[in-house]
Parts: sequence; C-alpha cells; structure tokens
Amino acid sequence: MKLLFLTDNFPPESNAPASRTYEHCKEWVKKGMDVTVLTCVPNFPYGKTYEGYKNKLYQTEIIDGIKVVRVWTYMTENKGVVKRIVDYMSYAISAFIAGLFIKTDLIVATSPQLFTTVGGCALAKVKRKPWIFELRDLWPEGIKDHGAIKQSFLLNFLTKMELCLYRKATHIVTVTKGLKKNLSSRGIDPNKIDIVTNGANMSLFKPIDKDRELLKSLNLTDKFVIGYIGTHGMAHGLEFIVESLKEVKDENIHFLFVGTGAKKEATVQKAKELKLKNITFLDPVPKAEVSRYISIIDVALVPLTKTVIHASLIPSKIFESAAMRKPMLLGVEGEAREIVEKYNAGVAFEPENRQEFLEALKKISSDKERYRELQKGCSRLAEAFDRKNLANSMFKVLEKVGKK
Repeated sequence: MKLLFLTDNFPPESNAPASRTYEHCKEWVKKGMDVTVLTCVPNFPYGKTYEGYKNKLYQTEIIDGIKVVRVWTYMTENKGVVKRIVDYMSYAISAFIAGLFIKTDLIVATSPQLFTTVGGCALAKVKRKPWIFELRDLWPEGIKDHGAIKQSFLLNFLTKMELCLYRKATHIVTVTKGLKKNLSSRGIDPNKIDIVTNGANMSLFKPIDKDRELLKSLNLTDKFVIGYIGTHGMAHGLEFIVESLKEVKDENIHFLFVGTGAKKEATVQKAKELKLKNITFLDPVPKAEVSRYISIIDVALVPLTKTVIHASLIPSKIFESAAMRKPMLLGVEGEAREIVEKYNAGVAFEPENRQEFLEALKKISSDKERYRELQKGCSRLAEAFDRKNLANSMFKVLEKVGKK
C-alpha cells in the first residue's frame, strides 16, 4: 500500500507531532508500507530554516526508509496568530500542489491546525482516494479558550470548517477517549473514529544515570529538580507555576524550564519580577539531547490550563517521562490524570490551583519511599504505552481504511 502523510512538522524538528509521525511511519515502513511524508522545510519553533536546508519550492530526501517531500512555506516564529495562520495556509496550498504528483492509495492528514487537513481533504477528493483525519488536539476550540482569536466571525468560520472536515473524512483517528467523545457529541459517527494514543519510544527514552556533567554546568548538583521540557505556550499555564514558586521555601527544590513558545518571554519576565532564584530557563534542545536533560530531573512537570478542552488531552511528555522513570507532577484533568493515577506514576493537582500544586510538590519531593513507588509506576505506564505497539494499532486502521 502507498501512503501519503501530510504534516507540517517532521524531523529534524523535535516537537511531539514530529516525533509521533516519524516513529509511526518508521514502523509502517518496516511492515512493507510505501510511505511518503509531505511536509515543510524544518523551521519550528523560531521560523528559521535549519542548517543544511533551504526553503525551496520542492526537495526530497529519505529518512529511515521514509520518502520525505518538503515544500516551500511562509515561515514565522511560533508566536501570535495571524502570521501562523498564513504559515499554515501556505503549507496547505504547497502540499496540495505537490501532492497532485504523488501516487498514493491512502492519505493521512494530521492536526491540530486545520489547514493541513484541508490539504488532505482536497487531495483525497481530486485523487478519489480515502483519507484519514488524525486528530491530536481540538482546533480552533483550543485557541478560542485562550482568547487568541477574538473575532467571532472567524471563529464561526473555522468551527464550521472543522466540522465539515470531520464529516468528509473517510475515517478519524484521535489520541484520547475525550476527543472521540467530543466529536460524537457534535454529531460525528463514532463508528468511524478509532483511538490511537500517544506513547513512548522505548529505545530513545529509557532509564539512564543522571548526567553529572550537565548538572554541574547548570549548578544543579544535589538539587531536587522539577523539569518542564517542551513548548511554553498559552495552553501550558507556566506563568501560574512561576507565580506559585514564590511560596516554595525549600532551597533544595529547583525548577528547570527548557523550550520556547508564545509565552516564554512572559514567563521569564514573571520570574524576574518575583526575583526567583529557584528557577532556570534554557532554550530548546535537539531531540537527540532531550533524554539527556530528562535524565537530570527528578520530577517531570506536566501542566495545562484549566479548560474543558484540556481535560480531553493526554500530553505526550507523560509517556517520555515515564519511560525514563521520572514521576510526574501533573496539572491536567480527565484521561491524563486517570492514566497517571492508575499506574501510580505521579502526583496530580487541579490545574491552576496554587494550594493543590504546592501540596502535590511537597508530597512528591519529601517522601523517598513514595518516590521509589512512583518510579515503579512509571515503568508500568511506559510499558503499557510502547509506541511500537501503538504504531501497529494504527497500521491496522490504515489497512482497514485502505481497503474501503
């Protein structure tokens, strides 16, 4: 079977969408599938082309047996809304044009932003091929919750477009039960929706000793390190976390934030205003380096803001942290909390509830025996969400839809 996969993030970019797509496609190639990924030139999160690449109209490469076609896009930093929408639209148009010349039996287009799936839908119609909408996050509902788009006419238009795409999709793959429930409540046939959760790459993320050299370079030796590694976006509530740190009196506890995003500058500024000494901010690191930074933390911080939409999500960093036996300080409700508590892999708090956050921090940092039990729970969680097994689950969906 020939598969055409549309995504605007792919390695060497190292965010969650890029990792999921790459790791799934690599497994599908091993099973004999002919996979072509249609993506853009790597530029996330700063909107600048990576070394070794040029933002050309069309270029190809092979990555682990995956045929990768890269098209020209308008590039912008991962901040703001209008420029990013232009970025997304430019990718959809370029991908559609390039996709017309790629032979395929099945098309997959991944969210959260809708314009990728618009391109997938249009290609499927022209080529008369089935297509799968891979839904990783609700968009535009997510940006609506954060007030990033205030014009009601634009939100209404995007919402109608979203529902239209769900209806036109031959099949839908979501990453959580909550997302399937949301779509079903809005009139989408649940029989055409499968769930394939995110998971952990057990070969890339595994228990290793702390990188003592890195700890020393960051002046964190002998500290109990709470780490947040990922996008500093509107959804993550990092300003709330920083605001709460003024209440943390234990000088042995230190927070490490690695990454960038729309809220990075505001989060750093908040820490400066509060004159915090128990927090360190670092720029993003390459995917190959992420495990090194996870190794030096004792606890993985996984927060989201308190919204109905976020209660339907499962942050992918849960699985990577669990695979490296790093218990979680989890500020997410819904299915994510259910998973972490089921496997006893962390301590949860209500999102944006300062008292619960501080209590959870104390619980996870002060009881060594409990901490060891949480580490054992992390191992159980990671084994249950091995990405190779999940890639196989989605492969079966592809085969099923491809035969329609």
